[in-house]
Amino acid sequence: MKHIIYFGLAFTMLAACSGETIKNDGKEKEELAAEPVEVLVISTREITRDVEYTSTVLAWEEVHYAPAAPGRIDNIFVKVGQRVAEGELLVQMDQTQLHQAEVQLQTLKTDFARIDTLNKTGSIPRQQYDQLKAQLDIAQSNVNFLKENTKLTAPFYGIVSGKYFEAGEMYSGAPIPTIGKSAILSLVQIDRLKILLAVSEKYFPMVNKGMPATVISDIYPDKVFEGKVFNIYPTIDPTSRSFNIEISLDNTGELLRPGMFCRVRLDLDREEAIVLPSIAILKLQGSNDRYLFIEENGIAKRIPVTLGKRYNEFVEVISDELKEGDKLIIRGQARLLDGMRVTVN
Repeated sequence: MKHIIYFGLAFTMLAACSGETIKNDGKEKEELAAEPVEVLVISTREITRDVEYTSTVLAWEEVHYAPAAPGRIDNIFVKVGQRVAEGELLVQMDQTQLHQAEVQLQTLKTDFARIDTLNKTGSIPRQQYDQLKAQLDIAQSNVNFLKENTKLTAPFYGIVSGKYFEAGEMYSGAPIPTIGKSAILSLVQIDRLKILLAVSEKYFPMVNKGMPATVISDIYPDKVFEGKVFNIYPTIDPTSRSFNIEISLDNTGELLRPGMFCRVRLDLDREEAIVLPSIAILKLQGSNDRYLFIEENGIAKRIPVTLGKRYNEFVEVISDELKEGDKLIIRGQARLLDGMRVTVN
C-alpha cells in the first residue's frame, strides 16, 4: 500500500514538473516568435498640391496675312525665317485699283471745294451739297481701304513662318491646304509664347490670374521655364468637364518654338500631409492594394493606405487610420502579419 502512495506522489510531482516545463517552453517559443523591427515616428509636413498636364506651345501672336480682295502680287519683300519689325512692308499688291480710286477722290475733292463755296452763299440746294459730301466720304474710305490692302505691313515684331506665293502670281483668296486659311504670308511672334491648357473643373476655384506655372520640355530636360496664368475662360466644357486657361511664357532666348510638346505643372495649394519612406509601403500580391504596419504595444498592426504624390524616395500616404505620433515599421515589415508580436530595436 505504501508503495502505491509513493508511486502516486512521484507521478504527481513528475506531472507538475512536466507542466511547468511545457509552460516555460511556450513562453520561450512566444518570445522567439517576436520579430525584430525598426520604427519611425510619423509626423506631417507641408506639401504643395499640384497637377500636371501636357500641351503644345503656341506663338504669342500668329497672323496669316492676306489682302481683303483677290489680286495680282507685285512683290514680296521677305522670305521664310526672316525677322521683321512692326510696320515693315511685307507685300506689295497691284496698285491699279488704288490709282483709279485716288484719281476719283481727287476729282470729288475739287468738285466739293466748288460746291462748298456755293453752299456757304446759299446758291445751291442743301440736298445737292449733302449728296456730294457723302460721295466724297465714300471715295476717301475706298482709298484708305485699298491702301491698307495694297501695301501689307507687319502688325508686330516677329518672324515669317510661311510664304505661299511668289511675286507676279495671282492671289485668289482660296484657303491654303497646310493652314486651312487664305494667306500670302504667315507671321509669328516667338519672343513671348503662350500655352492653352484644359484643366479639370474640380480645380476651378483654385486657379487664379497671375498664378505661376512651371513648363518643362523634353528637348531641354535640365531646364525649367516659368510662366504665369494670364487668362481663365469663364465657362466649363460640359463634354470634357474642363475649362481652358492661357499661360504666358517669356522666351527671350527663343529656346522654345511654337508646336513643341510640353508639360505644365500648376501649384494649386499648400497643405499638411503624411509623407513616408516608400520602402515602408507594401503591395498586396495580385492587386494594387497598398498597406503598411505600425507598432502598437509590441504588436504589428496592418493599415491599408492610398498613395498620393511621390517625392523621390518618399510618398504621400492617405489613410484615416494614421495620425501623427504613430510608429511606422520601416524595417522587417515584409515578414509581418497583422497582430504579430514585434520587438523594436
